[in-house]
Amino acid sequence: MRAILSKIAAAFRSSEGIIVFGSLLVVFAATLATVYWPVLTIKDTPSNQWRPLTKLELEGRRRYVANGCTYCHSQYVRPQDWGIGAERIAKTGDYYRQSPHLLGSERTGPDLSQEGGEHSDDWHIAHFINPRWTRPRSLMPRFEFEGDRNIKALVAYMQSLGDKNADERMEIQKRFHKEAIAAYKKGPDENIRWLHARVPKTWRAMPTESPVTNSSVARGEKIYQDYCIGCHGPVGDGNGPAAKYLEPRPVNFTTLKRHLVEGKYIGGILYYQIMNGITGTAMPYFKKDLESAKIWDVGNYIEKNFINHTDDKYITEGIPASYEGKHAGPVTKKPTPESSRGEAR
Repeated sequence: MRAILSKIAAAFRSSEGIIVFGSLLVVFAATLATVYWPVLTIKDTPSNQWRPLTKLELEGRRRYVANGCTYCHSQYVRPQDWGIGAERIAKTGDYYRQSPHLLGSERTGPDLSQEGGEHSDDWHIAHFINPRWTRPRSLMPRFEFEGDRNIKALVAYMQSLGDKNADERMEIQKRFHKEAIAAYKKGPDENIRWLHARVPKTWRAMPTESPVTNSSVARGEKIYQDYCIGCHGPVGDGNGPAAKYLEPRPVNFTTLKRHLVEGKYIGGILYYQIMNGITGTAMPYFKKDLESAKIWDVGNYIEKNFINHTDDKYITEGIPASYEGKHAGPVTKKPTPESSRGEAR
């Protein structure tokens, strides 16, 4: 026995022995931390938002697993996250009785842990049939092959993510969806009046904050192609490829000129509804996708190219922050024609 122990001790004194022993120690520590420690410390109790899935939602979950959706989408929100669902940090009880777990680690697509109620049902249907119709830059494959029944189940599962919080969001979506449909069926003018009535008065009377220059419109065109064209179409008439799946259909921008506020303003309305979306319709919010300047730019593009109206001549430009040390006060003088040469008006 002593001879055996001596040989073992001699082996560990060699460099190879140290490597083997160290590797085993690392594996043991990792296994303890990632497997056994959670089992010993995590309580098997539901969180205050958890609820069991319905039969249709469970079927959608099975289709989600079968299609490998977890390879591109995670289902947990971290404290440092900034995106859809980041209002609530994930808790262990959110995943009560889930087997297999679908936490995921890849975020090729957005995190889905709080997806329920963030988009309308018809938005999801169009998205599953062809993701580029609702998100033109999406890498997600098409799931039209799943057929209507399975897509309906997948949508139900999407709308369950977030449990009780998702249910609350869905109730709001459904309530405003009824209003949106009623306004849409009364005709284009009543539909636009309802949409504009959803915008606070301050925003309805606000012109664009960004001059409608050639560069602003060019930037806005790129943003429109990246985010809007699938629903609103290449000419802004609301007839993009996703439109046939959406109810009510997307806004036809080419009819908005007769709905100008005080005969001039429209920029603030566009900004507000691009930023916040229109609950009850397929129009999502973009405040977590686009910075403020990009929202003004895409609004400028829509105004100039589809509405055939620009309102920047009604604003007084201030001084960009980077120049404040150079100038004592705001610029109130409008640019001369010579200094504005090449700009779109």
